[in-house]
Amino acid sequence: MSWKECPDWNRKGIDLTPLTFSLYALRFHFGALDALFFPEGKSGNIVRGAFGNIFRRLVCWPGCRDARTCEHRSTCPYARVFEPSLLASGPSGMSDLPRPFVFRAAHLDGHRVPAGEAFFFDINLFDLQQPSIAYFVASFAQLAQEGLGPRRARAVLQRVTSVAPTPNKLVFDGPTHRLHEPVEPLVLDLAAKSESVRGLRVEFRTPTEIKGKDRVGSRPEFGSLFARVRDRLSALRGFYGEGPLTIDFRGMGERADAVRLARCDLRHVETERRSGHTGQVHPLGGFVGMVEYEGELAEFIPFLKAAEWTGVGRQTVWGKGAIRIISNRIDPRVQIWSSCVGTTEAPL
Repeated sequence: MSWKECPDWNRKGIDLTPLTFSLYALRFHFGALDALFFPEGKSGNIVRGAFGNIFRRLVCWPGCRDARTCEHRSTCPYARVFEPSLLASGPSGMSDLPRPFVFRAAHLDGHRVPAGEAFFFDINLFDLQQPSIAYFVASFAQLAQEGLGPRRARAVLQRVTSVAPTPNKLVFDGPTHRLHEPVEPLVLDLAAKSESVRGLRVEFRTPTEIKGKDRVGSRPEFGSLFARVRDRLSALRGFYGEGPLTIDFRGMGERADAVRLARCDLRHVETERRSGHTGQVHPLGGFVGMVEYEGELAEFIPFLKAAEWTGVGRQTVWGKGAIRIISNRIDPRVQIWSSCVGTTEAPL
């Protein structure tokens, strides 16, 4: 008899459902038909803007002026994917839902792509209930006609491949316009490992803004970092995946607050974007660099590894808040630390 067949195995009603987080990790490969330039700090925003404009024209009802108030929003793919909300109007944080995708295009910042050359960017999709891969493929296939960026430089979608769990697996073939299905999701295990981890080094790879208890902070204290990671994973999982996280939120939060920010080498990056829809200018800045934490960290590492795919903090959809775990074995002899927060400005 297995342990699950024993009549007393779950007398206390413990939830034994595997604690996981799933997503589609995709790479979109293009060939530039015109010369392209991605300004520093704005590649993700350029890609996001092109997708939003084309996607809306492809699927929205004629005459729709606002996806939030459109009478067809309950069945509209654009409203679900690009402007998701619970209510047509309401306080920020109560009506707005996290978008079920993030772009990874920071490697294109400041990069010029000559006509005829290849380039790529990654998209991580979190919508498992109604997979939206086909909408992204159809939208970016239109770049050959619509163009990318303020100069409307044209590019052709050559193929889409999987980043993980099977690297380079063909998802879409541009020449044949064939979408290969089904696409295999990446399933991340969020369960804590048994070994003890007392030190952790984390790199903030793109500008990051993390809100603490009352405001956006300049120091990524671990309690605030973990709270934002945990809440984002739970929201994405709840609205688009397997359901909200079944964890002890308060207990894990208290233990996260006990982890110490030991050292950091951060600098603040300032840049901005202009909305093509409203004309308003929005800041895209935040801190980048390295931090080191000390404390009981083992149970938090799977969540931080998941955040490598989702991002953390504000404006993650166009690539902000990208993090990477560098090491969980800290060598105190290695001195990389200079200051906690400095300031530098990225060219606009």
